[in-house]
Amino acid sequence: MKIYYDAEVDALYLQFRVVGPGAAQARPLGDQIIADYDAEGRLVGLEILDASELLGEERGRLMLEITPALVTTTA
Repeated sequence: MKIYYDAEVDALYLQFRVVGPGAAQARPLGDQIIADYDAEGRLVGLEILDASELLGEERGRLMLEITPALVTTTA
């Protein structure tokens, strides 16, 4: 996963999968969140507009805390 933040436009992008240019289909999930899907319908990214406002941070500065998921296996 990659995280991009553009302070100039206050947009945050969370990239889950890499797809070629123009290969993702954007679908709005609300006024400030847009989901990108690949040709198979898998989520490839999320764009958050007005990110500092939506996430309650100071414009131009965002702090994200990512906690690794616990992976368990069964034998």
